[in-house]
Amino acid sequence: MAKIVVINGTPSLVSRINAVIEYVEASLSGGGFEVERINVAELPAEDLIHAKFESEHIVKANGLVAEADAVIVVSPVYKASYTGVLKTFLDLIPEKGLAGKIVLPLFMGGSLAHLLTIDYALKPVLSVLGARYILGGVYTVDSQAVRNDLGEVELADELKLRLNAALEELAEETTHRTLRNKG
Repeated sequence: MAKIVVINGTPSLVSRINAVIEYVEASLSGGGFEVERINVAELPAEDLIHAKFESEHIVKANGLVAEADAVIVVSPVYKASYTGVLKTFLDLIPEKGLAGKIVLPLFMGGSLAHLLTIDYALKPVLSVLGARYILGGVYTVDSQAVRNDLGEVELADELKLRLNAALEELAEETTHRTLRNKG
C-alpha cells in the first residue's frame, strides 16, 4: 500500500483549509492509500524556530516524509506566499528529502491575485529538497470553502471537481511509481 503524507502548513487548526485536507484524506484513504498528516503548528515552536534537527518531534515528522511515496503540501497564502510555519518545517527536511516523491501542492488564498504562489514561492523550495515530480497543484480562493450555519465548512462543487482531478493524477502517478520501484 502506497503511503502519502500531508504536510499541513496552516498555523490555525480551525482554518477552513482543514476541510480541504479532510476531503483529500478521505478520498485517498477510500482509494486504498495509507495517509498520515503532519500538522506543523502542533510541532514544538522552539524546535522549528531554532532548527532542532535532532528533536524527537522533528525526527518523527521527517520520518513520515521519508517513508512516504507522495507528499501533499497544504498552506493558506499570507502576504503572497505560503506560511512561515510551513517554511520553518521545510527548512528542517533533509537535503534531497523529497527526492523520488510525487508532490501535490494545495493552497488557499483570499483572491486569485496570488494564483502563482505555488509556482513562484513553493516550487523552488521543493526543487531544492529534491522534488522532481511536482504536480500542478490546486489553488483555491477561500470563498470556495464556506462555513454554514452549523459552523461546518462546505466545499464548492467546482473545488471538489478540481481536487478530484488532482487526486486522481496523484493516485495514478504514485501507484505507477510505486509499482515501478518494486518491480
